[in-house]
Amino acid sequence: MKDMIIKGAIFDMDGLMLDTEKLYLRFWKEAAADFGYDMHDEHVFAIRSMARKYSIPKLKSFFGEDFPTEEVRAHRTELMNKYVEENGFEVKKGLFELLDYLKSSGRKMAVATATPRERTVKYLSIIGAADYFSAMICGDMVHSGKPDPEIYLTAAEKLGLAPQECAALEDSPNGIRSAHSAGCKAIMIPDMTQPDSELTPLLSAVYTSLDEAIAFFEGRREN
Repeated sequence: MKDMIIKGAIFDMDGLMLDTEKLYLRFWKEAAADFGYDMHDEHVFAIRSMARKYSIPKLKSFFGEDFPTEEVRAHRTELMNKYVEENGFEVKKGLFELLDYLKSSGRKMAVATATPRERTVKYLSIIGAADYFSAMICGDMVHSGKPDPEIYLTAAEKLGLAPQECAALEDSPNGIRSAHSAGCKAIMIPDMTQPDSELTPLLSAVYTSLDEAIAFFEGRREN
């Protein structure tokens, strides 16, 4: 069956538009250490973009039922907020080239992020990207976040499009699983982890930076 025309683009935020995943990695580990737990990179990678209803049991499976997930999360947020207020954060390569291309070509755009709405609006406003998006679906606006497909189904609905008419841009495995399950064309821009043999069949394309993804929307989908 011939692919449907891609009329919309749905963006993750952390690690895709903003170079913030390295901050989450750092401050999850620091927060856990302050509570006496030895958290490693692989523990943080396992919960990237994962909704709280899934990340809580995942963290307890690593560190035991007594692991104070909400206290550690709150402390991580406090540490990260302090860092961002003092140092800011970087925008991922090619973001505005892609946003400007999609806007000029008439594609509708939305955000689908596990991050709460208040922080999402704040961060995207800081970098001047908020006005590109017709809708922002955030982690605190859905019942079942990533890797469940609800957030992408909701984003497509808000754009007035079928999921199959949307490309989803993601950097994390949990985000890719969510987008693919919803029926979107899943495009991965790897940040901290590369796609493995389990994830590759779910992908419509892989690029090293956001501006390279323009090729996908132009129909050059050799990746």
